[in-house]
Amino acid sequence: MRVEPYSIDSIVHVVKRGARGLPITRDDADRRRFTRLLYYLNDEHQSEFWELDVKNVKNLEWPKQWPRRRPLVSILAWTLMPNHFHLILKEIQAGGISRFMQRICGSMSRHFNEKYDEKGSIFQGAYRSRTIDTDRYLRWAIAYVLVKNVFEMYPRGYARAAGEFEKAWKWGTNSYRFSSLSDYVSGQPSPIIERELLKDFFISPADFKACARDMVTSRLEKLAGTNEGVVFE
Repeated sequence: MRVEPYSIDSIVHVVKRGARGLPITRDDADRRRFTRLLYYLNDEHQSEFWELDVKNVKNLEWPKQWPRRRPLVSILAWTLMPNHFHLILKEIQAGGISRFMQRICGSMSRHFNEKYDEKGSIFQGAYRSRTIDTDRYLRWAIAYVLVKNVFEMYPRGYARAAGEFEKAWKWGTNSYRFSSLSDYVSGQPSPIIERELLKDFFISPADFKACARDMVTSRLEKLAGTNEGVVFE
């Protein structure tokens, strides 16, 4: 495991895994809560009773009683899996990624333990991270996080998803709700992600889809002699 050093404006691929490969969410209520964490905990302000503050708020609206929103990080892409999650984050405040990850993982563990009468952290050590240092690498990493990981959830399995890409693409963009894939492809506004940042790396959703198809079918072949295209499981 390693957490690479990074600074303001660094773009980082972060992975956090459940302890012993166990699930970090058990039902859709847990998964919906994860999406709310991505929004409400990504801010300098942190209410001790934030869940009560947003209990009756719909569509990820910002509570009127909270200070003006000042995010810790920009979220470019995310996907929640049964026993881990992937994020692509941009550091916009010094130490923002570390603070954000500490908040998310701490909140998830506390909630999980209270709900299911468990103890301890639900996660396996510290998060893993890798700095994305080229545009080419970022294109592959985003396709990996949003498509490869969603395709892993395809009812017929990843191999079938790769073999019937169009069907799997439709399923991933229309049926799997715990990823920012559908937000990006549909063009619908999302308070969680910074879609505008992706316009610098993909000409259009069609360009993104073509990159994703290439990534899926090639199984993320490592480019010899560089870190481009290299992502971690």
